[in-house]
Amino acid sequence: EPIATTTLGSTTNTITFSSIAATYTDLRVVTVGTMTAGYDAILRLNGSAGALYSGTFLRGNGSAASSTTITNASSGIYYLNAGGYSATIPFLTEIDILSYASSTYKSFLTKLSGDLNGSGWVVNSVGVYKDTAAITSVSLIAGSVAVWSVGTTATLYGIKAA
Repeated sequence: EPIATTTLGSTTNTITFSSIAATYTDLRVVTVGTMTAGYDAILRLNGSAGALYSGTFLRGNGSAASSTTITNASSGIYYLNAGGYSATIPFLTEIDILSYASSTYKSFLTKLSGDLNGSGWVVNSVGVYKDTAAITSVSLIAGSVAVWSVGTTATLYGIKAA
């Protein structure tokens, strides 16, 4: 069920959901929107910038594919990390954070779909946040030269156990 939604009325570098209660089993963050340039974004949990994030990314655009593994990232973990997105055609991202309130490390899955009028990108990743504290905030931070564009929508959902 939706917990919170933000639709940007002005550009910003960071979208943050905070004060997340431990009411659900998992979290999902869905964004639909564009960025002005750069097209990289970082997932940061609980404001933590220590070497707590690791992940593996698989990318493809119909003619090329690649993968990257990042370990012990200290600023968060990239979840948009392929480049080539449009500044005018919205892309869709989904981030699933599993067992976010547990006292163990947290796993996350990310998915991106980006169209470029006949071509585009798909990016999937799996990662771990190596902290045992419950997650109470989620930040989506645009890359160093990018900002989230006006009209971008981000929604935080809570998933209850079946």
